[in-house]
Amino acid sequence: MAHSHQIQQQTSAFKIGIALNTAFIVLEAGYGFASGSLALVADAGHNLSDVLGLLISWLAIWLGQKSANDKYTYGYKSSSILAALFNAVFLLVAIGAISVEAIQRLSNPGPVAEWDVIIVAAVGVVINGFTALLFMKGQKHDLNIKGAFLHMAADAGVSIGVVIAGFIILKTGWFWLDPVVSLLIAVVILIGTWGLLRDAMNYSLEAVPNNVDRQAIADYLTSQPTVNQIHDLHIWGMSTTETAMTVHLCRSTLADNNAFLEQLNKDLSAQFPLTHITIQIELGKVDYETTDSSI
Repeated sequence: MAHSHQIQQQTSAFKIGIALNTAFIVLEAGYGFASGSLALVADAGHNLSDVLGLLISWLAIWLGQKSANDKYTYGYKSSSILAALFNAVFLLVAIGAISVEAIQRLSNPGPVAEWDVIIVAAVGVVINGFTALLFMKGQKHDLNIKGAFLHMAADAGVSIGVVIAGFIILKTGWFWLDPVVSLLIAVVILIGTWGLLRDAMNYSLEAVPNNVDRQAIADYLTSQPTVNQIHDLHIWGMSTTETAMTVHLCRSTLADNNAFLEQLNKDLSAQFPLTHITIQIELGKVDYETTDSSI
C-alpha cells in the first residue's frame, strides 16, 4: 500500500514537472532568440533534454508496474535503469551542442537584452527549484528519480548563474560573458551527469549497488550456525529500487532446512536492502579446485 502511494506521488510529480518545464522552455527559447542571449537558448535546450528525461523516467515507472510474463519473467523493472542511462546520454548530447555554439559565439559576441535575460532566468530559478523539490525525497532511494532531481537542481543553479551574468552585462557591457556562462552551464551539467552516468552503467553491468555491502552480507551468511561455506554469491540491481541476491550455502546438516531458510530470508530482508533473495542449500563443502564459482 505504501509503495502504491509512493508511485502515485511520483506520477504527480512528473506530471507537474513536465507541464511547468514545457511551458518554461517555450518562454525561455522565445526570449532567448528575441534578446540574442545564447545563455537563455542554451538553457532552453538543456531544459528540453530534461523534459525528455522526465518523460522517459515517468515511462520507466509505468513499465515497472506491469506484471511479469513468460518472456519478461521479472517484468519491466529494469526499464528504470535504461531510463537513468538515457537521461545521462541526453545530457551529454546537450553539453556538446551548448559547448560548440558557445565557442563559436566567443569569437563574435553579440548584444544581449539584459533585462529579458534576468527576468526569464529568474522565472527558471523558481520553476526548476520547485520541480527539484518534488523529487527531493525520492532521489535518495531511486537512481531514476535521482536523475530527475539532479537535472532540475542543476537547472535551478544554472538559472541563478544566468541571472548574475545578466546583471554583470547590464553594468559592464561585457557581452562576451554570455557565451562564457554558456560554457559554465555545460561544465555544471557535465559534473552532475558524470555520477549519474557512472551509476547507470554500473546497474546496466549488474554491479553490486552502492547501497549494498557485499562483504557484510557474506560475513553474515558465513556466521550462521551449521553454515560451513558459501559460494556463488551474486548481488545486482533488478531496477533502480529493487536488489536481487542469489547464493549457495554449504551446511553441515539439512535438519530443519525449511525453518532455517525461512528465518534467514527474514533476517536478510530486515538487515540489508534486498528485495529478491534466492538461496540454495548444499550438504558439506565445495572443492574450489574443481569449480570456478565465485564466493
